[in-house]
Amino acid sequence: MQSPLFELSESSDPICLLERDGRAEYFSHFYKTHESDHFFESLLHSLNWQADQITMFGKLVTTARKVAWVGDPQCRYTYSGIEKIPQDWTAELLQIKHQLESETGYSYNSCLLNLYHNGDEGMGWHSDNEKELDSTTPIASISLGARRKFAFRHKQDKTTVSVFLDHGSLLIMHAPIQDHWHHSLLKTKTVMSPRINLTFRKILPRI
Repeated sequence: MQSPLFELSESSDPICLLERDGRAEYFSHFYKTHESDHFFESLLHSLNWQADQITMFGKLVTTARKVAWVGDPQCRYTYSGIEKIPQDWTAELLQIKHQLESETGYSYNSCLLNLYHNGDEGMGWHSDNEKELDSTTPIASISLGARRKFAFRHKQDKTTVSVFLDHGSLLIMHAPIQDHWHHSLLKTKTVMSPRINLTFRKILPRI
């Protein structure tokens, strides 16, 4: 079942994208254009971007997109069988983190960043449900750069909900969304410019 694609204006902030089995709030203009431009350029050149490795059909695959895992020293993170050791926070990331915490009331100790060079690079259907994640803290996703189409798909009835993520926008995914929905960044031949996605998370302490 296909749901309408959300087309948003600044006056619509925030909008709730899902009506059941979790909540997703979208703010199309969390940052102004000049702020978003500054953060994009700073993060592009200040982080140690590395090719990502994921497990597909039992095989380890190296992706074209680049990733950076940033966080507090104890925030090691494992997905697709690969353990990520965090880089130190940069001044710009701490600035974003503190503003996000002030606006949302939640605290975060880590951030996974993805660099998509163009529309040929995307992210397949998945849920962020790794055991290290604190499920009571929503994942906060900030988009910088190219405007890209993002979609949710319900795990049971396959209903889809899509939205274009704008430069400087914020998407907050509340529990139990990861239990009931997959999400994906869709590939496209029409986008030639890069995008950086920041997903702020709270990692549980290791016992």
